[in-house]
Amino acid sequence: MLPSASRLKRRSDFGRVYGKGRSYATDLIVVYVLPARGKLTRIGFSVSKKLGKSVERNRVKRLLREAARALVPDLEPGCDVVVVARRKAAGATFAALVSAMRELFRGSGILRAREQ
Repeated sequence: MLPSASRLKRRSDFGRVYGKGRSYATDLIVVYVLPARGKLTRIGFSVSKKLGKSVERNRVKRLLREAARALVPDLEPGCDVVVVARRKAAGATFAALVSAMRELFRGSGILRAREQ
């Protein structure tokens, strides 16, 4: 689970990221990114009722949170990110969600290259 300090929680924070941030999309998820003033990268998740009943929505949220948790150490500090699930995400595998999230984070410029 993501630490509390690394999560977007307030409706106003989500609205600010939606309104002023840039969006990047695949067929599974959409990512909104907004540079922030703080030194932490905060991530929020949104899953619409259009995706399915609560069981499916909660499953998708758990998978997205776990995918993000694995990528948080490699993210640039100081960004607010909102991850929105699309309908196809309900039938997607964990590996497909991780791949889509990594692709969008890389495309938005917030994913650092791993040092070897």
